[in-house]
Parts: sequence; structure tokens; C-alpha cells
Amino acid sequence: MKKLSFILLLLVVLSCGKDNGPGYQEPYDPNDDDPFIPLSDTEMMDLTQQETFKYFWDYAESNSGAARERYHPNDPSNSQNVVTTGGSGFGLMAILVGIERGYISQSEGVARLTQILNFFENADRFHGAWPHWIDGGTGNVLPFSAQDDGGDIVETAFLAQGLICVKEYFEGGTVDEETLAAQADALWKGVEWDWYTNGQNKLLWHWSPNSGFAINLELKGYNETLIAFVLGAASPDYTIPSEAYHQGWASNGNIVSSASQYNIPLILDHVGTGTGPLFWAHYSYLGLNPNNLSDQYANYWDLNVNHTRINYQYCVSNPGNYVSYGQDCWGLTASYTRNTDGSVGYSAHDPENDTGVISPTAAVSSIPYTPAQSLAAMHFFYENDLMGPAGFYDAFSPQYDWVTERYLAIDQGPQIIMIENYRSGLLWNLFMQNEDVQNGLDALGFTY
Repeated sequence: MKKLSFILLLLVVLSCGKDNGPGYQEPYDPNDDDPFIPLSDTEMMDLTQQETFKYFWDYAESNSGAARERYHPNDPSNSQNVVTTGGSGFGLMAILVGIERGYISQSEGVARLTQILNFFENADRFHGAWPHWIDGGTGNVLPFSAQDDGGDIVETAFLAQGLICVKEYFEGGTVDEETLAAQADALWKGVEWDWYTNGQNKLLWHWSPNSGFAINLELKGYNETLIAFVLGAASPDYTIPSEAYHQGWASNGNIVSSASQYNIPLILDHVGTGTGPLFWAHYSYLGLNPNNLSDQYANYWDLNVNHTRINYQYCVSNPGNYVSYGQDCWGLTASYTRNTDGSVGYSAHDPENDTGVISPTAAVSSIPYTPAQSLAAMHFFYENDLMGPAGFYDAFSPQYDWVTERYLAIDQGPQIIMIENYRSGLLWNLFMQNEDVQNGLDALGFTY
């Protein structure tokens, strides 16, 4: 379906609920030359934000109002009750964007956010931390794996990032808004960050009431988990020691790297993966503003810009000779993927793990770092029919004429949020003005 006008696009999107069966994957057609009317960059950002917002509003889990782990338009019953903690944190921030952009009224936003916060207030918690997955109907933990049936401090950090933005946005408002702000503040402050050190100078990802710290997965940089250390240091009642950051996350300074790719310095060691998937430059920085953010190890703006530029340059260089890779078609990160047998799987794509699958969230969410390149990619995705009922589809491959008509909360959220940060700095400003966040950054030795 090609776009004859902006209005026609919306009508087509609303009417594209054809049911081809849960296993159907629509072919990608790079040679489709049906006419369409190009959008300006502003219209492109408007459209992407508004359509992506629907993931967290129209397609949210019905009982909780929170973000579903995934949404498959051709199989809407798939995981419909599975709430994702981290993706719900992204959803809180997306709803604030929806209010600011006029997609919903402020009162509608307050009502939905109250519904979500009430759900998380009553959901299972493990020393204050929420699990990775929660049953949206009951609030009970849904095991992510055999021993991962308790608290997930990283998913919790992503949720807390959103809670802090909600607190700051509504503080000083109406009685209902003040109540919402206070509830958001109390929820994140109830997380026992120090419990997840297990008495050591480190943070451990999981704790289970049945298995304890058996998974024993340490948060060690550089990856997506920086935000957990910032919030752990920011917590007024359950503060982690700064040594957990310096000795654990930063490996006593060994996190610093002198390596480069395409003559672009990596700055930090991306845990032995080369550069890593691009979501590492997004998740911790939806609220945490990398502009002017530095510590003894890195300037985090330079770090994220370089990470994105390397990912982009790899796709332009295209050593795998994949169809359509180039200046307009780029972006490798974790998303759905095409398995070798043609089935749909999941993979953390990056230059060291490239199978010819492009994830739109990679380029779109990188817009603060590479605005021209990200906008070029957005136009390419739009012009090649990758816009569905909740934003750009999660993954596609011109090499295999393949697109998965599926969505993941953790891929949709960064798109609407980072576009907004690029345009107005909304979430960055809210998060960074929080006094506890500033105290945490100070304690870890950051300048900002």
C-alpha cells in the first residue's frame, strides 16, 4: 500500500487488519513504484511519533493499561496479557509525549497513568524490584526463564526512569496530578537497590525468592544498564555504594577502550562485542541526558554519537553485500529477526552479528545523535511501506524480501521518546531536573 496522501495513509493503516494467519510475513518489495506524496522532515517526525504512540495507548494491556511485551496485528491474542516492566517505563514517557503533542488530553493521560501506577503498586515486587514480565490480569510474576521468576533490577530501572519523569511532570499540578506525582515518587523510591549488590561492590541483575542470586549475572559495562547505577546511587533510602559503579560497572577503569572502527573511537569497551547493538545508546538515555554528561571514563555524548556513527558506517560499507544497505537503509539492534529457515526469531543485531536484518528502531531512536542520517532512514522506511498500525514494523530484510508485521514495546518506546528529546528535550529535562537524580550523578562523579 503506497501513500496517496497523509489522510489516506491513516485510513489505510486503520483498515489494514486483514487476517492472513499468525505465521504470515508480508514480502518486502523494494521495487514497488506506486506513487506516493513525500513528507517533509517535520511531517515524518509527526507521523512516526503519533503512530508509534498507539502501541502504548490503543494496544496497551487492557486491565493494567501498561505496555504489552509484544503486539502482533495479525495475531492480536499473542501474549496479550504479558506486561513488560521496562517497556511500561518507556510507555509512561510516551504518554507524556502524547499529552504534550495533543494526541490525548491531560486528564486522559492522568487517568491512564493512574491506572498503570495502581497496577504496579499492587503487582509482585521482590525487595522493591519488579519482575521482567507480569500477568496484566493478576499482577503476578510471569517467569522469564527457569530461575528468572523474581526481581529484575534492570527492567525496574527502566520503569523507574519513567516514574521519575511522571513525578516531575505532574508535581505542582491539580490535586489529582499531585497525587499521581507522589505515587510515582514513592514507587521508585521503594526499590531496594542495595539488596541487588548482595553485599558486594557490584549490582546483580536478578534475585528470585526460589533461587536467590543463582543466575549471578553482574551488571558490567559497557552496555544498556548504566541507568541502574545512576538510580541506585540516587535512591535516598536504599543507596548503593559508589564502589559498585567504579569497581563493578567500570571494572576499576578497565572499561576504557583505545579501540576504534572506521577511524571512530569506541571510547568504552562494549563488553567484548565490538560496538554492540544500538539500543545500548538508547535505553539508559531516554531520561538521562547524554549532552554534557561526563565522568572519569567517558564523555557520554561522544560515546553514543560514535557508537551510532560506527553502526551507520558499517551499513554504508556493507561488507556482507546485503541488498539495499546504505545511507538510507541502516540500523542494527536487538529486534525480531529472520532465522535461516525463514521463521521469526529474536537477535541482538550489530556489526559483529549481521544477518541482513534491519531494525527501524535503531536508526529512528538515534535521531539525537545522527539527525540527518536518521531522518533519511525514516523516509526510506515510510516510502517502502514499513509503517503499520503502531509505527514502523519491528524488523525487515530487503535481502530476503521479508518484513515481520510485529512490534515489541522496548523497540517502539525509544522511537517516540528520542524523537521528542531531539525536538524539545522533554524527557531529558524532566529527568535531569530531579533532585535525587542529581544527587546520584554527583555521588558517582558525573558532571552534567
